[in-house]
Amino acid sequence: MAQPHYDDITTGEEIKMQPTTRHDTATSEKPDFEKDAETARAHKDGQHVHVDEAIAGRIAANVDDFMSLVSEANAANEKERHMKLSHAFKVYPKAIGWSMLLSSCLIMEGYGTAVVGSYTAYPAFRDKFGTKAPNGVYAIPASWQNGISGATNVGEIIGLQIAGIVSERWGYRWTILTALIGVTGFIFFPFYAETLTVFLVGELFQGMAWGVFQTMTTVYAAEVCPVPLRHYLTAYVNLCWIIGQFISSGVLVGLESRTDDWGYKIPFALQWIWPIPIAIGTYLAPESPWWCVRKGQKARAEESLKRLARSSGFSQRDADAAMALMVYTDEMEKQVAAGTTYWDCFKGVDLRRTEIVCMTWIAQTMSGTALGGLSALFYQQAGISDADSFKLNWGKDALGAVGTITSWFVLNRVGRKTLMFSGMCVIFVLLLIIGFMGIHTHPSAAEAWAAGTMVLLLSATANFSIGPVVYTIVSEVPSTRLRAKSIILARNGYNAINIAFVNVVSYRQVSPGEWNWGLKSGFFWAGVNAVFTTYVFFRMPETRGRTYAELDILFENKVPPRKFASTKIETLLEGTEGAQKRQADRIANATGAEGQTGDAAINNAGRRRSGS
Repeated sequence: MAQPHYDDITTGEEIKMQPTTRHDTATSEKPDFEKDAETARAHKDGQHVHVDEAIAGRIAANVDDFMSLVSEANAANEKERHMKLSHAFKVYPKAIGWSMLLSSCLIMEGYGTAVVGSYTAYPAFRDKFGTKAPNGVYAIPASWQNGISGATNVGEIIGLQIAGIVSERWGYRWTILTALIGVTGFIFFPFYAETLTVFLVGELFQGMAWGVFQTMTTVYAAEVCPVPLRHYLTAYVNLCWIIGQFISSGVLVGLESRTDDWGYKIPFALQWIWPIPIAIGTYLAPESPWWCVRKGQKARAEESLKRLARSSGFSQRDADAAMALMVYTDEMEKQVAAGTTYWDCFKGVDLRRTEIVCMTWIAQTMSGTALGGLSALFYQQAGISDADSFKLNWGKDALGAVGTITSWFVLNRVGRKTLMFSGMCVIFVLLLIIGFMGIHTHPSAAEAWAAGTMVLLLSATANFSIGPVVYTIVSEVPSTRLRAKSIILARNGYNAINIAFVNVVSYRQVSPGEWNWGLKSGFFWAGVNAVFTTYVFFRMPETRGRTYAELDILFENKVPPRKFASTKIETLLEGTEGAQKRQADRIANATGAEGQTGDAAINNAGRRRSGS
C-alpha cells in the first residue's frame, strides 16, 4: 500500500486501519453516553455541525490513506483547541519571535505614514514646499495635501494587488524581502525632493512597498502560531503601527524647532535604519508551513513547523499530526473551491467570507476614527501652539499603545465580535458628544478643549477595540487557501474608502475654507458609525477559539453569524465515517486475499506497512 502523501516520515508504530469515529478518540474526558446525550441535545437545538459527507468522500478519493489522515488531523485539532495559553508560550516562543520580527515592518510603515501625514503642518516642510498666504504664512495647498495622501493610498493598492500574486509564487518571506529592498531605494525620492511633484512620486512608490507589509505580516502571524496565540500576534500588528507613529511623533517634536532643510530630512533619513536588520531577520525566518502545504512542499512544511516550536515540547508525533491537520484542511478547502485567484474570493461560500473581511476593515475607518487624527487641529482651534499640539498627538499615540496592549487581556475573554461591537458603540456616543459641542456657531475655547479630549478618548477606544481586533478577524475569517488575497481585497477596500471618502470628506468638514462643519462633523460620523455597527451585530461571526478546519466547517454549513459561538463541532471525525468505510472496503478488495473479511485485510495491510 502507498504511504500517505501528507507525510514523508513514518513513526514505526503499527497503524490501525479501521475507520475511526469520534468514540475512538482519546481526547474526550467524558464517558461516551454523556457525549451522546450532549450531541442529541445539540442536534435538537440545531447547534451541531460536521464536515459534509460528500466533501469527506471527495477528500478520501484524493488521498492515499484517508483514515490515518483524518485520525491524526483530529488529534492535532483537539490538542490545539484545548491548548493552554501557558503551554503555547512554552512551546512556541520561536513562532512568537519570528512573527514579531516580520511584523516590525509595520513599525517602519507606521513611522513613515505618520511622518508624511504630519508634514503638511510641519514648519520646515511648509517653508520649503509651501505657498505664501496673504497673511505671510507658508502653507501646503489643500490640493497637494490630498494629492500626496491619495498617491500614498494608490501606491498601497498597487502594492497590495502585486503582493497577492507574487506571494502565491514566491512565499511570504521573499515577497517581504523584495518590498524591503524596494523601500530602501524609494526613501531617496522624498529625501532629495526639491519639488512637491518628486515628493508625491516618492510617496507613490513607498506606498507600493507599504502595501506589501500591510498584508504579508498579518498573514504570516496568522499562519505560524496555534489558536491560543493567534489573537496576540495578529493584534500585535496594530501595536506595531502605533509604535511607529509614537516614534514619529517624538522625532517631530524634537525637530520642530529646526527651520533648515534638515528639519524635515532627518525624519526621512531615519527610515533607512529599519530595512536592513528586518531584511536579515526575514531571510532567516521559516516560511509559513501553510504556504508550503499549498505548494505541495510537505518536507519543507514539516521543517518550518519544527523551527517554529521548541523541540522539547514538539515531538515527531506532534509534527505528523500538525501536518495531517494542515493537509486535511487544505484538501477540504480544495473540495469547496479549488482555485486560489482573486476571482475565487467571490465564489460560493468564500463570497460570504470575503464580504465579512472587507466590511470589517472598512468599518474600522468608517466608525468615526477619521476624526481621531484631528485632535491636534481641535486643540489648535482652542488656541494652543503648534508645538504643544504635536506633543498632545504624541500623547495620543501613547494612549493607543496602552489600549492595544490592554486589548490582549480581554480579546479572548469577551470574543472578537463583542469587543468590536462594544468599541463601535462607545465611539458612537463620543461622536455625538463631539457633535453637540459644536452646535454653537463659534465654540468656546473650553468646548474646543473638551472636543479635542473626546477625540483623544475616541482614538484610545479605537486602539483598545476596533484597531487590534480587526487584524484578528480578517486573518481568521478567510479560508487558508484564499487568506492572503481576501485580506488584500479587504485592505484595498479600506484604502479605496480612504481615498474617495475619508481623506476628502473629513478634511473638508473641519476646514474653515471648505465646509467648515467643525465639531458638528461628529454628527455625520455618528450616523455612518450606526450603519456599520448594525452590520457588525447582524453579519459578523464570532471566531474565538476555532481552528481553521472548524471555521471551514461552520462556513460550509452556512451557520448564521449569531450562532457561530454556540454551534458545536464535536470532532473532525464526524461526517467522515462513510468515506472511511468505503476506503476500507477498497483497500480490502485491493489486497486480493480470498476468505478474509475487509477488516482483516485492512489489519494485514497495516501490519505489512508498519513492518511487523
